[in-house]
Amino acid sequence: MKRIFLVTILAILMVSVFAGLNGKVAEIDKYGNTYTDLVQASAVEAGLEVGDMVTLSFGEHRLIVPFVRNYGDVDRGQPLLRVSGGKLLMAANYGNFSKVYNIAIGMNVAIDLFEKGAYLDELEIRNLVRTDVRADYVSDVVFSNFRPVMLGDIAPNRLFRCSHPAIDDPRAPFANTLVEAVGIKTVLNLSDSDEELAASYQYSDFYRSLGESGQIINLNMGVDMLSEDFSQKLRKGLLFLIENEPPYLVHCVEGKDRAGIVSALLGAIMNAEAEEIYEDYILSYTNYYHVKPGTPAYDAVRKIIVDIFVIMNDGKPVDDSNIRFVALKYLRTKVGLSLEEIQKLKDILQ
Repeated sequence: MKRIFLVTILAILMVSVFAGLNGKVAEIDKYGNTYTDLVQASAVEAGLEVGDMVTLSFGEHRLIVPFVRNYGDVDRGQPLLRVSGGKLLMAANYGNFSKVYNIAIGMNVAIDLFEKGAYLDELEIRNLVRTDVRADYVSDVVFSNFRPVMLGDIAPNRLFRCSHPAIDDPRAPFANTLVEAVGIKTVLNLSDSDEELAASYQYSDFYRSLGESGQIINLNMGVDMLSEDFSQKLRKGLLFLIENEPPYLVHCVEGKDRAGIVSALLGAIMNAEAEEIYEDYILSYTNYYHVKPGTPAYDAVRKIIVDIFVIMNDGKPVDDSNIRFVALKYLRTKVGLSLEEIQKLKDILQ
């Protein structure tokens, strides 16, 4: 009986190994995420499941990547395959997949199973689950990922961060109420295009009033902080803060990744300790996914922000002795702020 069972399993695996998919690049979004014309059902029929390692072949490239649920299921910069909007999507966590691999619309894509279930143990560590139900969270503040940023020498009532306060999302009304209550005067919207910003006004009269009076800048940024797009839009946003009054709000969609990077940079130049900066970044994941210190998931999230500073420091370690210098160097050489502009930013935050 045991032998029959093993033979059956081997037969299933052999069928899966030889099940391949062939399609084309159908769409590339503003973040460089690359949608194929292959639908989710085709992956099921081919025997592909979350946790499998797959081979992606396109152009001159052949990549072995995990088939995952979320971008955060892989380390920063690593490629992945997932389902989004019912389509198979090739992407990179915190990276612009289409730019890195020179993707073009209409390019042929082949997807094959490389190894069954080989990524399941890693997914178990990274299995972060959240809900969109307010009752599942202890407060409006936690649910909307709202908080003041008081890292280092940043004074109270200067800088806040949260999820998007004006969007078709269950968290938005709670974020909007909190944003209005603290009297936000200037908004750094990291995620929206002009069209998306205009559409967001229908969800908040307060947000509309700020936007129509010129107090919101929308930057439509990706998540790859090493790209020219990210750094130059960040420059534009930080100059906007200098020209306008606090209290400031920095947000993206979830107020987690892009807002987390901006908050970390500002905290670093304001003399925050490394661990203080890391903990503020991780707090968003605690708010969304109830991540707890001492768990593999907590360590995986901490690694994200640690790696960001290490990358900024050309691969060298970052700690309290140099984190401020690393952030200043990034703002000077990559973002292009002058020392005078950085000092103005610091003066207005303290």
